[in-house]
Amino acid sequence: MNIQPTTYFPSLDDVKHAAERLKHIVYKTPLAVNRTTSELYEANIFFKREDLQQVRSYKIRGAYNKMATLNQAERAQGVVCASAGNHAQGVALACNKMEVKSTIFMPTPTPGQKLDQVKMFGGEFVEVVLAGDTFDEAKEAALKYCNEQGAVFIHPFDDPKIIEGQATIALEILEQAQQPIDYIFVPIGGGGLAAGLSSVFKQLSPNTKIIGVEPTGAPSMKKALEAGQATHLERINKFVDGAAVQKVGDYTFDICRNTLHDMLLVDEGLICQVILSLYNKDAIVVEPAGALSIGALAQYAEKIKGKNVVCIISGSNNDITRMEEIKEGALLYAGLKHYFLVKFPQRPGALREFVMNVLGPTDDIAHFEYTKKNSKEKGTAVVGIELKTASDYDALLSNMKNLGFYVDYLNDKPHLLNLLV
Repeated sequence: MNIQPTTYFPSLDDVKHAAERLKHIVYKTPLAVNRTTSELYEANIFFKREDLQQVRSYKIRGAYNKMATLNQAERAQGVVCASAGNHAQGVALACNKMEVKSTIFMPTPTPGQKLDQVKMFGGEFVEVVLAGDTFDEAKEAALKYCNEQGAVFIHPFDDPKIIEGQATIALEILEQAQQPIDYIFVPIGGGGLAAGLSSVFKQLSPNTKIIGVEPTGAPSMKKALEAGQATHLERINKFVDGAAVQKVGDYTFDICRNTLHDMLLVDEGLICQVILSLYNKDAIVVEPAGALSIGALAQYAEKIKGKNVVCIISGSNNDITRMEEIKEGALLYAGLKHYFLVKFPQRPGALREFVMNVLGPTDDIAHFEYTKKNSKEKGTAVVGIELKTASDYDALLSNMKNLGFYVDYLNDKPHLLNLLV
């Protein structure tokens, strides 16, 4: 990667000053080897457990550092921020500790768990306003309000003090690591964490390769690096809400283009698999953005063998009501759940024939929606089928077509599937 001139680059002194401000607020989270993942990839894989922070994400670092640098006049005016959840919790706790009033704008689809956490951490010092469908729309509303009220805007990622706060993670990792680190996988939304962490490693451990990771549906940093500038994405998938940003920051892009070794994308379905695996095998609860770094390891499986690898587990603010959606996403990605439009002759025994002659011995009907219409000889149903192994799909499809039940396959038509199921 060619080194480009930068407008701002965090100094080690600035990051150390941030660490001093945070030492009584931020937990020094564990850097712990994960046995399951280490055995899978034949490497020494460590999890930096930022999900164990008081606000259950690293965002308290940047938010508190920024708040701590405001003067009394600025604090008296109150602060405003926009967030999909984790930054909001960091600002809320900082405001509560410093007794500063804040107005926090969050996207309308924000999970209820995150809304409740913001109100809990902020108490009487926080007012939450829901605005827009994405973080970027909420940010526009927050900036407008900020200008009208003369309040200070606490940016979630594109601010030097935010970046320096997030960079304190790097100081902790270097202090905790017993051996040189070969690779660090870091999730990217707006880029504040990646910019801060990579800037420190660039200065103190330049041989460590920093790998940025984004969800496939919101590749804002990858597109920016390809275009040579921060670029606005018209549409993004909001499933990975902690990393669903339409445009990375100017500061963060400027740093990351000089410090990242590579940028990887991880499919949302694979993220769902990682979430379930971490819960079932290690009793670790992560939100979708918190699973990004682990989900990317498979793309570097050969390169990391025998190496020392760190994955940043960025947060655990996951609403329990999303687990069915996450399970569904994991099954679809693994090829273990398939949806079809199926035509049934409107006569007794048609469903029994489907069950006996179409389904394999371990296939299971997980969804069935059918309305009988007296004026037609055949009725169409939406049928969801779970398989024991992905290889059973070919036989299922062949049986369905040969016996005249098949109408259409819905997995590759997400808009239609979401409408029908």
